[in-house]
Amino acid sequence: MSTNCCQPTAKPLILACSGGSNVGQITNQAALELTREGRGTMFCLAGLGADIPGIIKTVRGAGEVIVLDGCSVGCAKGCMERAGLPLGRALVVTDLGIEKVKDSQLAVRQADVDRVKDAALGGAPA
Repeated sequence: MSTNCCQPTAKPLILACSGGSNVGQITNQAALELTREGRGTMFCLAGLGADIPGIIKTVRGAGEVIVLDGCSVGCAKGCMERAGLPLGRALVVTDLGIEKVKDSQLAVRQADVDRVKDAALGGAPA
């Protein structure tokens, strides 16, 4: 494991669903882009779900956590709850009116990614 994976950050931590549907991939893409833009730091949802102590400690100590779920199943939210961590800011992509598509032709549109990014940072959804 990298020695800096579990260090605190001043930017919001972003925990994103990366599920096998378009909305899971939209949350993942939004988290990647927000990180590349310097507006947040994508963090390891799988490590949180796997109960990795350093990852839980980092999330617990974060000033702000943004939880992005693709759909109402709420896997990212469930990982937070299972670890006993406060939810913080949470967003469900399907609540923005983006339809979940579960096929091999994942419909990930940049307009949807941009909409999720804006909503994740507290802007009004387009």
